Amino acid sequence: MFEPFKIVGTQVASQFDVMRLMIPNWEGRISPVFDVAKSVLLVDIEDVRELGRSMHQIDSVDPLARSAQVSGLGTEVLICCAISRLLEMALTSAGIRVIGQICGPVENVLEAFLRGQLKEGEFLMPGCFRRGRRFRGWRCRGRSKQ
Repeated sequence: MFEPFKIVGTQVASQFDVMRLMIPNWEGRISPVFDVAKSVLLVDIEDVRELGRSMHQIDSVDPLARSAQVSGLGTEVLICCAISRLLEMALTSAGIRVIGQICGPVENVLEAFLRGQLKEGEFLMPGCFRRGRRFRGWRCRGRSKQ
């Protein structure tokens, strides 16, 4: 089966020469909920350096239509904060690698991603810690694991 991505340490490596990364932007920070984010930053990356960037608007709120719009922009990796399970599954089915539960200033998150240090804790959503997979393994302090 064709797999365009693999995890190398904490970085996502693409088998293509150039990777297109999407980060939803709200006033210079990662948008709190990707399902309703309007503005996104697209960054083309080659050999852990930025080649170019552009801002785009996403207007669809339907998960399947939103997934098609994101895919239509050539996105290979999405870094976001909160995302619904349905939209994440639609994006994953479209071949887009989703890195969720990330918050902070867009520029700092992008720099950490390029250095391969995104998942070292500084940008994880506050109050939660990573244990295993995204949905079944997440648990916030003070709440029981579901």
